[in-house]
Amino acid sequence: MTLRYLTAGESHGPGLVAIAEGFPAGLTVAFEAVDRDLRRRQKGYGRGGRMKIETDQAQFLAGLRGGVTTGAPIALVVWNKDHENWKELVSPYARGGRKFTQVRPGHADLAGALKYDLDDARDVLERASARSTATIVALGALAKALLGRFGIQVSSRVVAIGPRARLADAPPDGAQKLAIEASDLHVDDEAVAAEWRALIDAEKARGGSIGGAFDVYAEGLPIGLGSHVHPDRRLDSRLVGALCGIQAIRAAEVGDGTQVGRPGYEFHDPIHYDPARGFHRPSNRAGGLEGGMTDGMPLRVRAYMKPIPTMLHPLDTVDLATREATQARYERSDVCAVPAAAIVGEAVVAWELANAFLEKFGGDAIADVEKAVEAYAARIR
Repeated sequence: MTLRYLTAGESHGPGLVAIAEGFPAGLTVAFEAVDRDLRRRQKGYGRGGRMKIETDQAQFLAGLRGGVTTGAPIALVVWNKDHENWKELVSPYARGGRKFTQVRPGHADLAGALKYDLDDARDVLERASARSTATIVALGALAKALLGRFGIQVSSRVVAIGPRARLADAPPDGAQKLAIEASDLHVDDEAVAAEWRALIDAEKARGGSIGGAFDVYAEGLPIGLGSHVHPDRRLDSRLVGALCGIQAIRAAEVGDGTQVGRPGYEFHDPIHYDPARGFHRPSNRAGGLEGGMTDGMPLRVRAYMKPIPTMLHPLDTVDLATREATQARYERSDVCAVPAAAIVGEAVVAWELANAFLEKFGGDAIADVEKAVEAYAARIR
């Protein structure tokens, strides 16, 4: 059994829809946990005015009964409150307003309009918008519910805003996680957060934007999720692909993946064994993955987000209709969305891990999955 999903919806349309299939029957879903992650996605220093309008909640339409999965496809919707202000412009039933032809560098506007033979880039930008990540976060919360049933926890934190990097070699402990949850920059060091706020404020004042990086962690993973036998089954390739599928993410790495200048004896993790702990490592430079499979250590992946290309100080462009030089059209946007992207990163990592987990242990009912997990743990012990 594997997981799959489809989403639909536009940034200013009536709502964002998702259908997920493959969750075993008998899994309890805490609706508040889903909505909590949606609220986390809306937070973060540097966000724009849109987040003051929306109060994201997932409305489940199918696939659960009394908060428990039935084995049928799960359907949910996140309604867009801002649609009321845009319904004459963005609606399945209406098409009004002036066309959006001042295409923005760094966005999908130009390539999408030419690809689909469109004379209005709004038909591209509404779907390309990162607003669609609301449904991804809701789906990720479902994946977290499955993983959490087996003691696997997924978390994240921001490690860089602009040029300032804060590197972390190990997942934060519980106390640090609480501090991160209370932070408007999703980081556990207030001195660093203050520097980052100053950078964001400076970019806001000049009409610009700023990017950064975040880490996603997963603890409690069993050895052997993923596979070495084909590239598309390697868990590292799937995780990096999922992270780079998030809007504005331009690169991703596993563990210390970009630090390849080290000699081999400083880059790899020795293997130890004792009866009490089983196989274990004194270090985790591999980030919990070897040969495309989990190795029993905590997972650590990093994603790099570019500065948002919608800026008050616009870049030069060409008008799609006239082919004449102009400046990119501005619509309401964030100055920095790295803290929000970290929550989306949690969601896509959780989804890929849950998918790999069910590939290995899957059954039609949660009880079948539990038995498979217990049998595997007994065998490798």
